[in-house]
Amino acid sequence: MDAAPSPDVPPYGGFSRFELELEFVQCLANPAYLNYLAVHKVFDKPEFVAYLGYLQYFKQPKYAKYLHHPGPTLRALELLQQERFRREILSPNLMNYMTIEGLKNAVPDKRD
Repeated sequence: MDAAPSPDVPPYGGFSRFELELEFVQCLANPAYLNYLAVHKVFDKPEFVAYLGYLQYFKQPKYAKYLHHPGPTLRALELLQQERFRREILSPNLMNYMTIEGLKNAVPDKRD
């Protein structure tokens, strides 16, 4: 028998919807996670693709300010709007390339 939801417990396990969406959208900056989603055919689901479209609100400055790594996060969110990218991220080569490029951009050049 299922217990009725308690009015004392906030929805979403005590987190706001925004907090959950923020955590998820930040995960999109990880190329290995994008590859994982592609391998598990999450990007093949029209409702998930629509959800990615909904998450575009993070591009607005009033929401982007909460992102830990806004550049890679917003770039991934932008790329995921393209069907071609959602197919190509299945490739370990693309995932590795994105990882290496991200690391190059994150680590300052010691030659200065």
